[in-house]
Formats: sequence, C-alpha cells, structure tokens
Amino acid sequence: MDIILLKDLDNVGYKHDVVKVKNGYGRNYLIPQGMAVIANATNRKKLEGLKAEEASKEAARVGEYKEMAEKLKGQTIKIGVKAGTSGKIFGSVNNIQIAQAIEEQLNMEVHRKKISMEEWPKEIGSYTAQIDFHEEVQSSIDFELIQE
Repeated sequence: MDIILLKDLDNVGYKHDVVKVKNGYGRNYLIPQGMAVIANATNRKKLEGLKAEEASKEAARVGEYKEMAEKLKGQTIKIGVKAGTSGKIFGSVNNIQIAQAIEEQLNMEVHRKKISMEEWPKEIGSYTAQIDFHEEVQSSIDFELIQE
C-alpha cells in the first residue's frame, strides 16, 4: 500500500514522502491516527500543493535563519557526558543532545534534524557540528564534551 506521510516517522520516512507500507499498518494505524493518507491521484495532486506551500513558508523564514546563524557564530556549548578513565564516553553524543544543549545554554530552538556531523564523537574533547537551517543558510556550532 502506497501512502503519503503527514508527519516524520522513525523507520518509515519523512513528512510528505510517498512510501510503501504493509496494508494493515497503513489501514489500521497510520491513516486512523492522522499520520498518513492513501497515495491516490487526488492526494498526490494535493501533495504538490502542500510541498509548494511549505517551501514558500521556509523561504519566508530565511531572514530568521540568518539571524540564528549569526547568534551561533563563535559560540561553544558544553555537554556533560559519562566517560571512563581513558576519556572514552559511554555511548555517543547525537543531534538530539546537541539540540537540547543549544536550547538550554543559548535559548535557541534548533530542530534536531538540521544538525549533522560526519562522525559522532565517542571521546571527550572539542568538536564541530554542521547546522543546515535552509539551502541558503548553513552554520556550525562548536561543542565541548566534558566529563560529569
């Protein structure tokens, strides 16, 4: 069954994606919960309109994203982690923890999916993460992992 997602769903897809799911999962869970609609011809036409509308909203926010990028420039956030004596942390730091630290320390809300790194850190030290606010606006944030 092909469906159009109305929300981002882990292990399924992102908002406005057309994905194939098992019939029961789509019919009994996703559609009744308002997370998806059937991908028929009518809904596919509506999807194009929704994508265009969302793109125009994002374009209107470019100025706001540029301000946020300027605020982040030169800032360093600290993230407390549990680590062994060798400096290797238990687990790893991911974009969710970075987004929470930005919100707590800099009072800015950055969506976790806009934060990326080539390789997530596994040791105590200083690192840099990329933030893609928009196609035109990218920034980076320095963060330091400190032992709790």
